[in-house]
Amino acid sequence: MTTVSTRRRYERETQGVIVRVEPEFLEDQSDPAAHRFVWAYTIEIENRGSETVQLVSRHWSITDSTGKVEVVRGPGVVGEQPVLGPGDQFSYTSGAPLETSSGFMCGSFEMVRLSGDRFDAIIPAFSLDSPYETTSIH
Repeated sequence: MTTVSTRRRYERETQGVIVRVEPEFLEDQSDPAAHRFVWAYTIEIENRGSETVQLVSRHWSITDSTGKVEVVRGPGVVGEQPVLGPGDQFSYTSGAPLETSSGFMCGSFEMVRLSGDRFDAIIPAFSLDSPYETTSIH
């Protein structure tokens, strides 16, 4: 797998839950002539709070450079609904294709505490820029 890493890392904390994102452009899965640009992104979730939390669902907004928005909602991430005790971490890698050479993603994870309290852990907005983009717009 050929990747082009921008070495950008994005981070956001919500109620003691830290979400970190690192995107990578996947050259070998992309085909600029066919308007197909593919990124992988690795998400790391860390519970710095004092209570156990569970990730129950995700909400993504994926925007390409023309302003086209795709919204993705669903249970868990990569088939899991991880439980994180205080100090625990969970990470996974997923991907996103676009028809344009750049874009950005943002969203949230619905978290629930053992007490039943729910909150949205914000996923920081992150840029999807390929080497085919002459000017970074994000």
